[in-house]
Amino acid sequence: MAVAAPTTTPSVARPRTGALLRSPGARTAGLAAALVVLLAACAASLAIGSLDIPLREVWEALVSRDDTDAHAIVHDLRIPRTELGVLVGGALGAAGALMQGVTRNPLAEPQILGINSGAALSVVAAISVLGISAPVAYAGFALLGAALASVLVYLLGATGRGGATPVKLALAGAVLTALLTALTSAILVFDAQTLDEFRFWIVGSIAGRDTEVLTAVAPFMLTGLAIALLCGRSLNALAMGDEVARSLGHHVDRSRGWAALGFVLLAGGAVAAAGPIGFVGLTVPHVARALVGPDYRWVIPFSIVLGATLLLVGDVAGRVVSRPDELEVGIITALIGAPFFIWLVRRRRLSEL
Repeated sequence: MAVAAPTTTPSVARPRTGALLRSPGARTAGLAAALVVLLAACAASLAIGSLDIPLREVWEALVSRDDTDAHAIVHDLRIPRTELGVLVGGALGAAGALMQGVTRNPLAEPQILGINSGAALSVVAAISVLGISAPVAYAGFALLGAALASVLVYLLGATGRGGATPVKLALAGAVLTALLTALTSAILVFDAQTLDEFRFWIVGSIAGRDTEVLTAVAPFMLTGLAIALLCGRSLNALAMGDEVARSLGHHVDRSRGWAALGFVLLAGGAVAAAGPIGFVGLTVPHVARALVGPDYRWVIPFSIVLGATLLLVGDVAGRVVSRPDELEVGIITALIGAPFFIWLVRRRRLSEL
Protein backbone atom coordinates (compact mmCIF):
# COMPACT_ATOMS: atom_id res chain seq x y z
CA MET A 1 0.00 0.00 0.00
CA ALA A 2 2.73 2.40 0.90
CA VAL A 3 6.50 2.35 1.10
CA ALA A 4 7.78 2.04 4.65
CA ALA A 5 7.98 5.46 6.28
CA PRO A 6 10.83 6.69 8.45
CA THR A 7 10.70 5.63 12.08
CA THR A 8 9.90 9.19 13.13
CA THR A 9 6.15 9.57 13.63
CA PRO A 10 4.69 12.36 11.47
CA SER A 11 3.49 15.35 13.41
CA VAL A 12 -0.07 14.82 12.23
CA ALA A 13 -0.17 11.62 14.28
CA ARG A 14 0.37 13.50 17.55
CA PRO A 15 -2.76 14.14 19.56
CA ARG A 16 -3.95 17.70 19.44
CA THR A 17 -4.50 19.70 22.59
CA GLY A 18 -8.27 19.22 22.57
CA ALA A 19 -8.21 15.40 22.33
CA LEU A 20 -9.79 13.76 25.37
CA LEU A 21 -7.65 10.61 25.18
CA ARG A 22 -4.03 11.62 24.67
CA SER A 23 -1.88 8.66 25.69
CA PRO A 24 -1.89 5.19 24.05
CA GLY A 25 -3.05 3.69 27.33
CA ALA A 26 -5.98 6.08 27.61
CA ARG A 27 -6.93 5.42 24.00
CA THR A 28 -6.80 1.66 24.50
CA ALA A 29 -8.99 1.96 27.58
CA GLY A 30 -11.37 4.25 25.68
CA LEU A 31 -11.65 1.75 22.83
CA ALA A 32 -12.34 -1.04 25.32
CA ALA A 33 -15.06 1.10 26.93
CA ALA A 34 -16.57 1.80 23.51
CA LEU A 35 -16.67 -1.94 22.82
CA VAL A 36 -18.51 -2.50 26.12
CA VAL A 37 -21.09 0.11 25.08
CA LEU A 38 -21.41 -1.64 21.70
CA LEU A 39 -22.05 -4.97 23.46
CA ALA A 40 -24.75 -3.27 25.54
CA ALA A 41 -26.32 -1.93 22.33
CA CYS A 42 -26.27 -5.45 20.87
CA ALA A 43 -28.03 -6.78 23.96
CA ALA A 44 -30.67 -4.06 23.67
CA SER A 45 -31.14 -4.86 19.99
CA LEU A 46 -31.80 -8.51 20.84
CA ALA A 47 -34.17 -7.71 23.71
CA ILE A 48 -36.19 -4.67 22.63
CA GLY A 49 -38.87 -4.57 19.95
CA SER A 50 -42.58 -4.97 19.41
CA LEU A 51 -42.23 -7.85 21.87
CA ASP A 52 -39.76 -7.10 24.67
CA ILE A 53 -37.80 -10.16 25.75
CA PRO A 54 -36.00 -10.25 29.14
CA LEU A 55 -32.22 -10.39 28.88
CA ARG A 56 -32.16 -13.68 30.76
CA GLU A 57 -34.43 -15.23 28.16
CA VAL A 58 -32.28 -13.74 25.38
CA TRP A 59 -29.24 -15.42 26.92
CA GLU A 60 -31.11 -18.72 27.15
CA ALA A 61 -32.04 -18.42 23.47
CA LEU A 62 -28.38 -17.89 22.58
CA VAL A 63 -27.02 -20.86 24.54
CA SER A 64 -29.88 -23.38 24.29
CA ARG A 65 -32.61 -22.63 21.78
CA ASP A 66 -36.04 -24.20 22.20
CA ASP A 67 -39.30 -24.00 20.24
CA THR A 68 -40.81 -20.98 22.01
CA ASP A 69 -41.84 -17.86 20.10
CA ALA A 70 -39.35 -15.68 22.00
CA HIS A 71 -36.42 -17.89 21.02
CA ALA A 72 -37.59 -17.94 17.40
CA ILE A 73 -37.78 -14.14 17.35
CA VAL A 74 -34.25 -13.83 18.75
CA HIS A 75 -32.72 -16.29 16.29
CA ASP A 76 -34.71 -15.66 13.12
CA LEU A 77 -35.25 -11.90 13.31
CA ARG A 78 -33.10 -10.07 15.82
CA ILE A 79 -29.73 -11.80 15.52
CA PRO A 80 -29.49 -11.22 11.73
CA ARG A 81 -30.73 -7.65 12.22
CA THR A 82 -28.17 -6.97 14.96
CA GLU A 83 -25.32 -8.53 12.99
CA LEU A 84 -26.21 -6.44 9.95
CA GLY A 85 -26.48 -3.31 12.10
CA VAL A 86 -23.00 -3.83 13.55
CA LEU A 87 -21.49 -4.48 10.14
CA VAL A 88 -23.27 -1.64 8.32
CA GLY A 89 -22.66 0.89 11.11
CA GLY A 90 -18.99 -0.02 11.38
CA ALA A 91 -18.60 0.11 7.61
CA LEU A 92 -20.21 3.55 7.36
CA GLY A 93 -18.05 4.92 10.19
CA ALA A 94 -14.85 3.62 8.60
CA ALA A 95 -15.93 4.76 5.12
CA GLY A 96 -16.52 8.29 6.39
CA ALA A 97 -13.08 8.39 8.04
CA LEU A 98 -11.40 7.15 4.84
CA MET A 99 -13.27 9.62 2.65
CA GLN A 100 -12.45 12.57 4.88
CA GLY A 101 -8.81 11.48 5.00
CA VAL A 102 -8.46 10.99 1.24
CA THR A 103 -10.27 14.18 0.22
CA ARG A 104 -9.06 16.24 3.20
CA ASN A 105 -12.65 17.41 3.36
CA PRO A 106 -14.36 17.35 6.80
CA LEU A 107 -17.79 17.09 5.16
CA ALA A 108 -17.00 14.07 2.97
CA GLU A 109 -19.45 11.16 3.05
CA PRO A 110 -20.77 8.53 0.59
CA GLN A 111 -23.12 11.04 -1.01
CA ILE A 112 -20.38 13.52 -1.92
CA LEU A 113 -18.58 10.99 -4.13
CA GLY A 114 -21.73 9.70 -5.81
CA ILE A 115 -21.85 6.30 -4.10
CA ASN A 116 -25.41 6.64 -2.80
CA SER A 117 -26.66 8.03 -6.09
CA GLY A 118 -24.96 5.32 -8.12
CA ALA A 119 -26.44 2.61 -5.91
CA ALA A 120 -29.91 4.17 -6.09
CA LEU A 121 -29.90 4.42 -9.89
CA SER A 122 -28.73 0.83 -10.19
CA VAL A 123 -31.51 -0.43 -7.91
CA VAL A 124 -34.15 1.60 -9.74
CA ALA A 125 -32.96 0.27 -13.10
CA ALA A 126 -33.00 -3.30 -11.78
CA ILE A 127 -36.57 -2.92 -10.51
CA SER A 128 -37.87 -1.12 -13.59
CA VAL A 129 -36.11 -3.07 -16.35
CA LEU A 130 -35.53 -6.51 -14.82
CA GLY A 131 -38.44 -6.68 -12.38
CA ILE A 132 -36.15 -7.37 -9.43
CA SER A 133 -37.95 -7.32 -6.05
CA ALA A 134 -35.86 -9.40 -3.62
CA PRO A 135 -33.70 -7.45 -1.12
CA VAL A 136 -30.74 -9.75 -1.73
CA ALA A 137 -30.89 -8.85 -5.42
CA TYR A 138 -30.99 -5.14 -4.48
CA ALA A 139 -27.70 -5.71 -2.67
CA GLY A 140 -25.90 -6.96 -5.75
CA PHE A 141 -27.13 -4.20 -8.05
CA ALA A 142 -26.58 -1.47 -5.45
CA LEU A 143 -23.00 -2.56 -4.88
CA LEU A 144 -22.36 -2.62 -8.62
CA GLY A 145 -23.84 0.86 -9.06
CA ALA A 146 -21.82 2.25 -6.17
CA ALA A 147 -18.60 0.82 -7.57
CA LEU A 148 -19.24 2.15 -11.08
CA ALA A 149 -20.12 5.60 -9.75
CA SER A 150 -16.91 5.69 -7.71
CA VAL A 151 -14.82 4.74 -10.74
CA LEU A 152 -16.49 7.46 -12.81
CA VAL A 153 -15.85 10.04 -10.12
CA TYR A 154 -12.18 9.07 -9.97
CA LEU A 155 -11.80 9.15 -13.76
CA LEU A 156 -13.45 12.57 -13.93
CA GLY A 157 -11.39 13.87 -11.02
CA ALA A 158 -8.14 12.55 -12.50
CA THR A 159 -8.44 14.47 -15.77
CA GLY A 160 -6.34 17.55 -16.33
CA ARG A 161 -3.30 18.80 -14.49
CA GLY A 162 -2.51 17.56 -11.01
CA GLY A 163 -4.40 14.28 -11.27
CA ALA A 164 -7.12 13.31 -8.81
CA THR A 165 -6.84 16.13 -6.30
CA PRO A 166 -9.26 16.32 -3.35
CA VAL A 167 -11.07 19.36 -4.74
CA LYS A 168 -11.47 17.84 -8.21
CA LEU A 169 -12.79 14.59 -6.72
CA ALA A 170 -15.35 16.49 -4.65
CA LEU A 171 -16.48 18.52 -7.68
CA ALA A 172 -16.68 15.42 -9.86
CA GLY A 173 -18.74 13.70 -7.16
CA ALA A 174 -21.15 16.63 -6.93
CA VAL A 175 -21.64 16.73 -10.71
CA LEU A 176 -22.15 12.98 -11.01
CA THR A 177 -24.53 12.94 -8.03
CA ALA A 178 -26.71 15.57 -9.68
CA LEU A 179 -26.77 13.63 -12.96
CA LEU A 180 -27.53 10.25 -11.40
CA THR A 181 -30.22 11.71 -9.14
CA ALA A 182 -31.91 13.31 -12.14
CA LEU A 183 -31.89 10.00 -14.03
CA THR A 184 -33.30 8.16 -11.02
CA SER A 185 -36.08 10.73 -10.61
CA ALA A 186 -36.94 10.50 -14.31
CA ILE A 187 -37.44 6.75 -14.06
CA LEU A 188 -39.56 7.03 -10.91
CA VAL A 189 -41.79 9.74 -12.37
CA PHE A 190 -42.87 7.47 -15.21
CA ASP A 191 -42.98 4.16 -13.30
CA ALA A 192 -45.23 4.14 -10.24
CA GLN A 193 -44.68 0.45 -9.58
CA THR A 194 -40.94 0.94 -9.36
CA LEU A 195 -41.50 3.86 -6.99
CA ASP A 196 -43.56 1.62 -4.69
CA GLU A 197 -40.79 -0.98 -4.57
CA PHE A 198 -37.95 1.52 -4.32
CA ARG A 199 -39.31 3.68 -1.51
CA PHE A 200 -38.89 0.90 1.05
CA TRP A 201 -35.18 0.67 0.24
CA ILE A 202 -34.32 4.35 -0.20
CA VAL A 203 -35.29 5.36 3.36
CA GLY A 204 -32.49 3.24 4.89
CA SER A 205 -33.27 0.33 7.19
CA ILE A 206 -31.79 -2.89 8.57
CA ALA A 207 -35.23 -4.39 9.28
CA GLY A 208 -36.45 -7.26 7.13
CA ARG A 209 -32.99 -8.23 5.88
CA ASP A 210 -32.26 -11.89 6.35
CA THR A 211 -29.00 -13.79 6.58
CA GLU A 212 -28.93 -14.12 2.79
CA VAL A 213 -28.43 -10.37 2.44
CA LEU A 214 -25.79 -10.38 5.17
CA THR A 215 -23.93 -13.24 3.50
CA ALA A 216 -23.98 -11.46 0.16
CA VAL A 217 -22.43 -8.18 1.36
CA ALA A 218 -20.29 -9.27 4.32
CA PRO A 219 -17.20 -10.29 2.27
CA PHE A 220 -17.05 -6.85 0.64
CA MET A 221 -17.44 -4.93 3.89
CA LEU A 222 -15.03 -7.14 5.86
CA THR A 223 -12.43 -6.68 3.13
CA GLY A 224 -13.04 -2.93 3.24
CA LEU A 225 -12.62 -2.88 7.03
CA ALA A 226 -9.29 -4.70 6.75
CA ILE A 227 -8.08 -2.18 4.14
CA ALA A 228 -9.26 0.73 6.30
CA LEU A 229 -7.33 -0.49 9.33
CA LEU A 230 -4.17 -0.75 7.22
CA CYS A 231 -4.53 2.78 5.81
CA GLY A 232 -4.02 4.71 9.04
CA ARG A 233 -0.34 5.58 8.61
CA SER A 234 -0.67 6.60 4.96
CA LEU A 235 -3.71 8.79 5.73
CA ASN A 236 -1.67 10.54 8.43
CA ALA A 237 0.91 11.40 5.79
CA LEU A 238 -1.69 12.46 3.19
CA ALA A 239 -3.23 14.82 5.74
CA MET A 240 -0.04 16.91 5.60
CA GLY A 241 -0.18 17.27 1.82
CA ASP A 242 1.09 15.26 -1.11
CA GLU A 243 4.58 16.73 -1.16
CA VAL A 244 5.18 16.05 2.52
CA ALA A 245 3.77 12.52 2.12
CA ARG A 246 6.20 11.84 -0.74
CA SER A 247 9.10 13.18 1.31
CA LEU A 248 8.18 10.68 4.03
CA GLY A 249 8.43 7.81 1.56
CA HIS A 250 4.75 7.28 0.73
CA HIS A 251 3.49 6.59 -2.78
CA VAL A 252 0.66 9.12 -2.80
CA ASP A 253 -1.41 7.75 -5.70
CA ARG A 254 -1.11 4.18 -4.45
CA SER A 255 -2.05 5.16 -0.90
CA ARG A 256 -5.03 7.16 -2.11
CA GLY A 257 -6.06 4.30 -4.41
CA TRP A 258 -6.07 1.75 -1.58
CA ALA A 259 -8.10 4.07 0.63
CA ALA A 260 -10.54 4.69 -2.23
CA LEU A 261 -10.96 0.95 -2.76
CA GLY A 262 -11.63 0.59 0.97
CA PHE A 263 -14.40 3.17 1.14
CA VAL A 264 -16.00 1.91 -2.09
CA LEU A 265 -16.27 -1.58 -0.60
CA LEU A 266 -17.46 -0.24 2.76
CA ALA A 267 -19.96 2.37 1.63
CA GLY A 268 -21.10 0.35 -1.38
CA GLY A 269 -21.69 -2.75 0.71
CA ALA A 270 -23.48 -0.80 3.44
CA VAL A 271 -25.76 1.01 0.99
CA ALA A 272 -26.41 -2.25 -0.84
CA ALA A 273 -27.53 -3.99 2.34
CA ALA A 274 -29.45 -1.27 4.14
CA GLY A 275 -30.08 1.57 1.70
CA PRO A 276 -28.56 5.05 1.95
CA ILE A 277 -28.28 5.77 5.69
CA GLY A 278 -27.03 9.28 6.30
CA PHE A 279 -24.96 11.08 8.93
CA VAL A 280 -23.19 8.01 10.35
CA GLY A 281 -20.21 8.36 8.02
CA LEU A 282 -20.29 12.14 8.35
CA THR A 283 -20.54 12.57 12.12
CA VAL A 284 -18.81 9.55 13.66
CA PRO A 285 -15.25 10.36 12.42
CA HIS A 286 -15.53 13.83 13.99
CA VAL A 287 -16.47 12.28 17.32
CA ALA A 288 -13.53 9.89 17.01
CA ARG A 289 -11.14 12.77 16.32
CA ALA A 290 -12.52 14.68 19.32
CA LEU A 291 -11.62 11.64 21.44
CA VAL A 292 -8.21 10.65 20.07
CA GLY A 293 -6.97 13.51 17.89
CA PRO A 294 -6.13 13.34 14.17
CA ASP A 295 -4.14 10.09 14.18
CA TYR A 296 -5.98 7.84 11.72
CA ARG A 297 -4.43 4.75 13.27
CA TRP A 298 -6.84 5.42 16.15
CA VAL A 299 -9.57 7.38 14.35
CA ILE A 300 -10.49 4.43 12.12
CA PRO A 301 -10.91 1.79 14.89
CA PHE A 302 -12.92 4.24 16.98
CA SER A 303 -15.04 5.14 13.94
CA ILE A 304 -15.84 1.46 13.35
CA VAL A 305 -16.98 0.87 16.92
CA LEU A 306 -18.82 4.19 17.30
CA GLY A 307 -20.53 3.79 13.92
CA ALA A 308 -21.81 0.34 14.84
CA THR A 309 -23.03 1.62 18.21
CA LEU A 310 -24.80 4.64 16.72
CA LEU A 311 -26.62 2.54 14.14
CA LEU A 312 -27.78 -0.05 16.68
CA VAL A 313 -28.91 2.62 19.15
CA GLY A 314 -30.80 4.39 16.36
CA ASP A 315 -32.42 1.13 15.29
CA VAL A 316 -33.53 0.32 18.84
CA ALA A 317 -34.86 3.86 19.27
CA GLY A 318 -36.88 3.47 16.07
CA ARG A 319 -38.58 0.40 17.53
CA VAL A 320 -39.51 2.22 20.73
CA VAL A 321 -40.69 5.68 19.68
CA SER A 322 -43.58 4.59 17.45
CA ARG A 323 -44.78 1.30 18.88
CA PRO A 324 -46.31 -0.92 17.61
CA ASP A 325 -44.86 0.39 14.34
CA GLU A 326 -41.21 1.22 13.69
CA LEU A 327 -39.28 4.17 12.33
CA GLU A 328 -36.50 3.21 9.92
CA VAL A 329 -33.01 3.72 11.26
CA GLY A 330 -32.19 6.10 8.39
CA ILE A 331 -34.75 8.55 9.82
CA ILE A 332 -33.43 8.18 13.35
CA THR A 333 -29.78 8.74 12.39
CA ALA A 334 -30.77 11.89 10.52
CA LEU A 335 -32.70 13.17 13.55
CA ILE A 336 -29.73 12.41 15.82
CA GLY A 337 -26.92 13.32 13.47
CA ALA A 338 -28.11 16.64 12.06
CA PRO A 339 -28.45 18.55 15.36
CA PHE A 340 -25.32 16.91 16.77
CA PHE A 341 -23.27 17.94 13.76
CA ILE A 342 -24.59 21.51 13.97
CA TRP A 343 -23.56 21.59 17.64
CA LEU A 344 -20.14 20.17 16.75
CA VAL A 345 -19.52 22.81 14.09
CA ARG A 346 -20.62 25.60 16.45
CA ARG A 347 -18.42 24.27 19.26
CA ARG A 348 -15.25 24.03 17.18
CA ARG A 349 -14.04 25.85 14.11
CA LEU A 350 -14.63 23.59 11.10
CA SER A 351 -10.95 23.83 10.15
CA GLU A 352 -10.03 22.09 13.43
CA LEU A 353 -12.29 19.11 12.78
